[in-house]
Amino acid sequence: MYGKINEEILSQLKSIVGANNVITSPEEVCVYANDEYVCRQEGCQPEVVVRPGEVEEVSAILKLASEHRLPVTPRGGGTGLAGGCVPVYGGLVLSFQRMNKFLELDPKNQVAVVEAGLTLGEFITQVEKQGFYFPPHPGDEGAMFGGMIATNAGGSRAVKYGGIRNYVRGLEVVLADGQVIHPGGKLIKNSSGYNLVNLFIGSEGTLGVITRAIIQVMSKPIFLRTMVIPFNSIEQAIDNVPLIFDRGILPMAVEFAGLDVISLSERHLNLNWPTHSGDMHLMIIVDAGSEDDLGKMTDEIADIVLENGALDVFVADTAAKQDEVLKIRSEIYEAIKKETVDILDTSVPRSEIAGHVRKIHEVAQKYGLWLPVFGHAGDGNVHTHLMKAKYENGQMVPINVEEIKDKLEKARQELFQDAASRGGVISGEHGIGLYKRNYFPLTIEAGQIDLMKKIKQAADPLGILNPGKIF
Repeated sequence: MYGKINEEILSQLKSIVGANNVITSPEEVCVYANDEYVCRQEGCQPEVVVRPGEVEEVSAILKLASEHRLPVTPRGGGTGLAGGCVPVYGGLVLSFQRMNKFLELDPKNQVAVVEAGLTLGEFITQVEKQGFYFPPHPGDEGAMFGGMIATNAGGSRAVKYGGIRNYVRGLEVVLADGQVIHPGGKLIKNSSGYNLVNLFIGSEGTLGVITRAIIQVMSKPIFLRTMVIPFNSIEQAIDNVPLIFDRGILPMAVEFAGLDVISLSERHLNLNWPTHSGDMHLMIIVDAGSEDDLGKMTDEIADIVLENGALDVFVADTAAKQDEVLKIRSEIYEAIKKETVDILDTSVPRSEIAGHVRKIHEVAQKYGLWLPVFGHAGDGNVHTHLMKAKYENGQMVPINVEEIKDKLEKARQELFQDAASRGGVISGEHGIGLYKRNYFPLTIEAGQIDLMKKIKQAADPLGILNPGKIF
């Protein structure tokens, strides 16, 4: 089906990007065979890794790939959790490590122009240095913009400020045949035909290769507080979320996590969470234009939750305390990754969160599994972890995954089906990639999938762009 890399092709690649940027040694290319989802290994080692330095080089590489029908897997920081950057058919990995420039900050239009390989961490540093703010924070600051856009990454602050999609104003994209296009721009309004910017966002590199982006930034919130609120049960915690929104309060973030995984993350980082009471905690981040407004909002949330089962309310009101709390929440996955088999990334309407979480609890009891759950309660994105471990006396106790393999698959199916029954989907922010494609039809109707396949065929008739992903 696909062509193979030979010496002639290697020579042409070297002439395009330079010999130092064409990697073929098995010891080096093996790094590019996986993403951060260490428990899944369905991909294969690429034949070659190519590191372009500019869009013209990307264009030339894709022209060459098209000529020889070589599979091309675009790769950013490799921080994904769905196998989106994992090669399925070997071929060529297109790494954006060298295309990592912060090109421009336009204060009049409040946009920044970046290359696809710029990391989230570097971007945040650059925009905050110049007095601006970028709300989306998917978690790992080593993630690169090309990958974040290709997967429509979200994060904890999406409840108020939205995900990556809400901040992409324009793109530079190289198509499968090497043609370079520039949909969108610095403008806010655009009703000129189909919205190709949104088409490429979340397409996981299957329709085109993103090389540059125009990103909306905003003025930094002046006042910020983080609240930690413990409850005795997951049901109590989740049931409080709609009560907050019903009062007209829109926090920046509403996160939930069990004390089991919070404690594991604490030990992993050697940091301290504000409280160890209760079994389930809400972390709520609020922002406002004045200290007075912030105080009123914090007090109102405290009144709501204390009337409805909260054990206490803890407020982190300094930047250092806020950073510590957010760090512990953000690093939960790193703390439990070793014993994680799968991460469910279900997304349901906000009104269905409580019901879906109750279902998770029921399934865990039904199959005798430890299914730690945490996620973004404010936007309905629930991360259920299928574990090859038990939780006993504050520790993860490994178990033989083969003994529970069938139970894990049954749990996965039941929870995906429950999300579908509630009007949800199987991925809120991680993408479908390689690992979830078999479950894609559970929540997306056949007509939509058929249309997606037709779009894929039109954009990439040879099927060379990130093959084996989504469907």
